[in-house]
Amino acid sequence: MPTTPATATHSSSNGTAEAIMLELVDENGTTIGTAEKLAAHQAPGQLHRAFSVFLFDEQGRLLLQRRALGKYHSPGVWSNTCCGHPYPGEAPFAAAARRTYEELGIAPSLLAEAGTVRYNHPDPASGLVEQEFNHLFVGMAQEELKPDPEEVGETAFVTAAELAERHADAPFSAWFMTVLDAARPAIRELTGPSAGW
Repeated sequence: MPTTPATATHSSSNGTAEAIMLELVDENGTTIGTAEKLAAHQAPGQLHRAFSVFLFDEQGRLLLQRRALGKYHSPGVWSNTCCGHPYPGEAPFAAAARRTYEELGIAPSLLAEAGTVRYNHPDPASGLVEQEFNHLFVGMAQEELKPDPEEVGETAFVTAAELAERHADAPFSAWFMTVLDAARPAIRELTGPSAGW
């Protein structure tokens, strides 16, 4: 795993689980404090920093992941390539690259910022709330995937048309369409008009 100053302070050397802390932010994305991960997601939710990654192959197909069944939040549903939360003090770009590696075993190439989006999405199944100031990233997946089964149940590369069909038939994360729509301008710039995004 890539180590940054922020991740080094969040690694436990004795194997015990440490509380995962998130950065709380105001409506402008300015850090105002921290909160434990689960507490930040309990209703009504606390606005916190997050990121979402969208990676594509050479044919302009989007890499989706189905979240592992053991995840406490939104298990078993499809979502974008990778999403998560920076540690307090960790740059969103570094966190996006770190988690993509941790979850999928690849280092994204041409990873670029694609703006931010703020949303409030309750998850009826769990009762948890996604109150997030989300940093968006787009890039390429050019290595063989090595998914961590604790994080990822399944992966698929899909065209825009295949995504529309899949979205109609399968459960997706509550935040998926919000982050996808917000990232579309950068996605079109990366994949070109013929990919149909």
